[in-house]
Amino acid sequence: MASSTQGSAMTKPAVHSLDIVDLEAPRSQWWDVWDQFKTHKGAMAGLVFFTFIVLFVLIGPWLWTIDPTYIDIRARNQSPSFGHPFGTDQLGRDMLARMMAGGQVSMAVGLTAMGLSLVVGTFVGVVSGYFKSLDGLLMRFTDLFLALPLLPLLLVTIMLFRDPLSRVFGPAGGIFVLMVFAIGMTSWMQAARIVRGDVLALKEREFVLAAHSIGTPPTKMIVRHILPNVMSPIMVSATLGIANAIITESALSFLGLGFPPDFPTWGRLLFDGVDYLQQYPERVMWPGVAISFTVLAVNYIGDGLRDALDPRIRGR
Repeated sequence: MASSTQGSAMTKPAVHSLDIVDLEAPRSQWWDVWDQFKTHKGAMAGLVFFTFIVLFVLIGPWLWTIDPTYIDIRARNQSPSFGHPFGTDQLGRDMLARMMAGGQVSMAVGLTAMGLSLVVGTFVGVVSGYFKSLDGLLMRFTDLFLALPLLPLLLVTIMLFRDPLSRVFGPAGGIFVLMVFAIGMTSWMQAARIVRGDVLALKEREFVLAAHSIGTPPTKMIVRHILPNVMSPIMVSATLGIANAIITESALSFLGLGFPPDFPTWGRLLFDGVDYLQQYPERVMWPGVAISFTVLAVNYIGDGLRDALDPRIRGR
């Protein structure tokens, strides 16, 4: 009996405790992009500074409540002090308040013009790359815009349409609409050529050929298969487009063709401070530093996005 019992006990399958495996939660592609982006020191520094600039121009006016258009002749041409950290201009207006208000306008022009140029550039690039019959026509149209002298074209456009649009939208609104349209419609060409190149490569990929084989219509093919895969160059072009739009707006305002004097932008502050450069150099320094470092920060963010969205670099 004892031997049979022992034999039966030996034949019983051994019960082992389940090994608990710590499975890592699935990660999205954007987490991988963020991990790669964090390794780019210049991009992270640019992101921190750009975030500071955005908070400065958006939240700053709620904390520093001085009216940027308030004129106080008794306080004109003051150097930086506790009451006016950035000093005052020739009319006694607070420069810190005008820097915040000017940053709002410059950033709004840059973001809106960038959005317009990306919409036009992406549309032209996708249509040109996908439809072979339209490729030659659209690329020659793009080459025509690339061959135009942009600054003289912008100057002529603003001189011709500034007064009619000002009568419709008001002095500041008309200039805003005109600048956004002029900058956006003269800066879409690079995005169009980049997107076209990616679309031409995507057309030969297996998943696109498979979608073709089951009769997917062109519109659905573009929306569901082409556009999601060209978002990487579009995002990089967006960051660089913001920088170019801010510089262009500042240049036009510096030439006196931008917003009216009572509507500050960083370029307008540069224009107003040139006459007092020798006596009060800080009036040119503040907007100049803001423009330079904002553009530098955006360019570094673009470099970081380009490296992070490149699968060859991200996979290393």
